[in-house]
Amino acid sequence: MKLTVLIRQGSDYLIGTIQEIPAVITQGKDKAEVMANIHDALTLYLEDMPSEDDDYGAIIAKEELILA
Repeated sequence: MKLTVLIRQGSDYLIGTIQEIPAVITQGKDKAEVMANIHDALTLYLEDMPSEDDDYGAIIAKEELILA
């Protein structure tokens, strides 16, 4: 899987987000720290995602949504 990390200058730290998963966000004092932290943040995000067997019920359909 290929993801795009966006790094912006914040007031005190660099801010890192994943373009394809905006909920994953972190910070760091330099690019290397942001990349290490974004990896950790993504790992935690994926571990916390509900599975097909969670209380939400089994997935019954998967559809593409195309926005014009």
